[in-house]
Amino acid sequence: MRIGIGLPNTVPGNDPQLIPRWAQRAEERGFQFVSTVGRVGYPSYDSLTTLAAVAGGTSRIELLTNAVLGPTYPDAVLAKIAMTLAQLSGDRLTLGLGVGARESDYAPSDRDFSRRGRMFDQQLQYLHRAFRGEELVDGEEPGEKRAVAPCPPGSQPPPILIGGHSEAAVRRTVEWGAGWTGAGGGPERARPVVESLRERWDAAGREGRPRLLGLVYFSVGDDVVEESDRYIRSYYRFAGEMANTVAEQAVRTRDEIRGVVERFAAAGMNELVFTPTVPRLDQVDGLAEHLDLG
Repeated sequence: MRIGIGLPNTVPGNDPQLIPRWAQRAEERGFQFVSTVGRVGYPSYDSLTTLAAVAGGTSRIELLTNAVLGPTYPDAVLAKIAMTLAQLSGDRLTLGLGVGARESDYAPSDRDFSRRGRMFDQQLQYLHRAFRGEELVDGEEPGEKRAVAPCPPGSQPPPILIGGHSEAAVRRTVEWGAGWTGAGGGPERARPVVESLRERWDAAGREGRPRLLGLVYFSVGDDVVEESDRYIRSYYRFAGEMANTVAEQAVRTRDEIRGVVERFAAAGMNELVFTPTVPRLDQVDGLAEHLDLG
């Protein structure tokens, strides 16, 4: 099981200087990747910009967007930013992408929430070609070709993980992704998606095994439980009863933290990110100690 830790880019009360220090500490303590949560209509730090700052202050730890809401970006803009970050970080970027469930993330982007699935399908095809520097027919002049996107040359395309628990997410993963990333809800919610995805991955003749990333919220320390719980319930307020489920599944003790790793592994996952709920640097050290990392 590959273990990562989220950056507190959506957690209120964040000191801007905390995030680079958080990533440096995560690298020192042996986490394999850091990740961000992507939102538009929320007072948070932008995922790709945050990871660009983190890339400059680290050298080994991998970077993951988990997940950027792809259709809120114009295709060419997302392609260029992602490829730039991949190159400047030394090809440490994995691009987690999804469509999201909040209309409030689409209105500020002037994008049609009801069409997000169709836009995402088109975007994935675009990114696939843009990352490889392919060309396509412009359409305005028959036979005329143009670059798909002005991406910087010379880098490996960043792997893409597809987010979501729908049939469409499974289809997109098999067609375009290096793997899949699940949102809150625990290993039980992820299990049927994992089973379906593995079956269809093999049927499609995909080589190797897909990356399968789980997510769990955490806090360390009795003194932060209330603060942690309040953040989770506030963040998921839009989801109704689901907010209570996610809050109740947060892990806080050594036994809970180690146990949830085993449960995700039993569900077939091979990567797990612990997403923070309290913006304190000691949370990185506490989690590393509970996991017996370096």
